Amino acid sequence: MNALEARGIHKRYGGLAALADVDLTVKNGQFVAVIGPNGAGKSTLLNVLTGLAMPDEGQVLLAGQAITRMATNKRIRAGLGRTFQHGRVFARLSVLENVMTGAAIRGRLSESDLRDFSMEIIEQMGLADVAHEAIMSLSYGRRRMVELSRALACRPHVLLLDEPAAGLNSGEVDQLIDRLAELRAVHGLAVVLIEHNMGMVMRLAERIFVLNFGCKIAEGTPAEIQADPAVLSAYLGEGYAHAVV
Repeated sequence: MNALEARGIHKRYGGLAALADVDLTVKNGQFVAVIGPNGAGKSTLLNVLTGLAMPDEGQVLLAGQAITRMATNKRIRAGLGRTFQHGRVFARLSVLENVMTGAAIRGRLSESDLRDFSMEIIEQMGLADVAHEAIMSLSYGRRRMVELSRALACRPHVLLLDEPAAGLNSGEVDQLIDRLAELRAVHGLAVVLIEHNMGMVMRLAERIFVLNFGCKIAEGTPAEIQADPAVLSAYLGEGYAHAVV
């Protein structure tokens, strides 16, 4: 059984086809990337997967269960977590309080258990030294790590990441790559990554889906995608294959 599937997704906004017959399959524990130029439909696809946008046609399945019309909060409880392109955190709350809001979504924990569980996540993410600091006092990079921590606190089986490296410096990107690889190994997560940082994509993804103008134009391993003429023409650039060692 696959962790997550999108079958024949169509999404239109007025006369604009944001997605046209898009399929996506993510196996259990698999790291998948979705790439493409700006306006290709990547974030729209994540919105459909998480219930922030309803498809005009098609079906979304989580662990084999149809969730196409399921509310977002119910998808989270079913095991689907997400971060956003522009980080969404509670700026006036502490790191611990932010992460606790994620843990509370899944419920069934006392307040003390919520706190203890959230602290475990915070320690795993290297944020223990700022656990009681207000988010507004943190650097942008650490705020992004708090958002990722909060998503993990929801105990997802599938984690969707919308441009997590946006705005990070090269050192922070390297730390994020190491952290994501570690988290996947420890928690056995399936991950769907939208990202423009191709170094990050090629280091982490086992399979890559490429969108352009709302259509899937390619799917394959990193090596296959780097050599695909359609992808080079639409997104990576003709010189990319020669630049990759």
